[in-house]
Amino acid sequence: MRLSESSLTRLAAQVERPGYDRAQQRVGIVHFGIGAFHRAHQAWYTDRAMEAGDRDWAITGVSLRSPTVAEQLNPQDGLYTVSERSAGADKIRLVGAVRDVLIAPRQREQVIAAIAAPGTRIVSFTVTEKGYCRQANGDLDPDLADADSFYAYLVPALRRRLDAGLPGLTLLSCDNLAENGRQLERLVRQYVDRNDPALLPWIEAECTFPSTMVDRIVPATTAADLAALADRIGLEDAGAVMTEPFSQWVIEDRFAGPRPRWEAVGAELVGDVAPYETAKLRMLNGAHSLLAYCGLARGHEFVHQAIADPELHALTEQLMLAEAAPTIAAAEGQDLALYARNLIARFANPALNHRLIQIAMDGSQKLPQRWLETLAVHQIQERQCPAILAGLGAWIKHLRGANGPVDDPRAAELITAVASADPGEALFGKRGLLALQWHPTGAERAIILA
Repeated sequence: MRLSESSLTRLAAQVERPGYDRAQQRVGIVHFGIGAFHRAHQAWYTDRAMEAGDRDWAITGVSLRSPTVAEQLNPQDGLYTVSERSAGADKIRLVGAVRDVLIAPRQREQVIAAIAAPGTRIVSFTVTEKGYCRQANGDLDPDLADADSFYAYLVPALRRRLDAGLPGLTLLSCDNLAENGRQLERLVRQYVDRNDPALLPWIEAECTFPSTMVDRIVPATTAADLAALADRIGLEDAGAVMTEPFSQWVIEDRFAGPRPRWEAVGAELVGDVAPYETAKLRMLNGAHSLLAYCGLARGHEFVHQAIADPELHALTEQLMLAEAAPTIAAAEGQDLALYARNLIARFANPALNHRLIQIAMDGSQKLPQRWLETLAVHQIQERQCPAILAGLGAWIKHLRGANGPVDDPRAAELITAVASADPGEALFGKRGLLALQWHPTGAERAIILA
């Protein structure tokens, strides 16, 4: 039997349940990109905030392309479980924060109406780096943005709110982008400037774009995971997510109106997210990408296998402590050495089965902030980063098909670049696909192209 409101009497007693009346909670958040990460992170925090006494923060999820999540959650009345996995027993919680899931291309009017509804106060995003439709220089790509991006739903809804005399919204990016709130604000303004420039003054006056840092490892759920879970909880849960016990959410305290009391359930509200965000991007995410490409090259499948490899363990420590950490201006009380030790312990969790090939996706969107910015800082000081250079070499081999088909929004361009006479120039030169402030020296090119 499938998990739903009507089948909860059959749910195993060991499953922790929401301590509030779901029927009494109205929607207050519309979320774009309701994948596994959102369900294990922001929705999980929101569920617990409502259990702590907050009201009217239920979530309407929006899938921009695939109907998969809607097919998983809508027959279950939005219910799903989060399993926190460790070497000991799993902790399983039923999450009730999600009300329903809309499929944007099929339900355009419903998506716009949900954002424009008087009760909605926050629109949040986990659309991955490529979902922001950026060109190589970071500006909005108009062609991509006009083709079923979140902008095409958000901006008409903001216009509808203005025309109805409703207040503005908090627009909350929860993606792995440096200064994600500032980037979202700049890109939204660029889209509005092209499509409805008269809306700009209202957005500037009424809407805010806080930056955030999100952290929780959420591997893709497998069929075996779902089968094992059904045996444990007594019901089939097509929307289940598996994650680690650790979670972190740091949010810039800059909201346009009411918000859930996320800080009551573990989130951190701060004046400046940058030190936490930079540490996460360059240390955690940078190390993840290193383990992905180098681990695949050495025949590993999962993160815990790769970090147990002595050579990769040493490379990971080199990247985090000797290469990334010196480029980060830590906040008061932020211990980067301790952070690195804790990350390695998290990577070693044998219960997660976090696939390296999953992390290896979309390298063109991830590596500039994970690796290239660190390289740029060291280049100014005439220092090299052997771990990151090794990672770049493994990435180039990945682009050449060493691990199967390349899953990247710029795959065709990247494959052409690495097949050229000078792939280092085609990728990292001043006119290269990933042109940034870092351009490899001859010695660095020799290392990454070896």
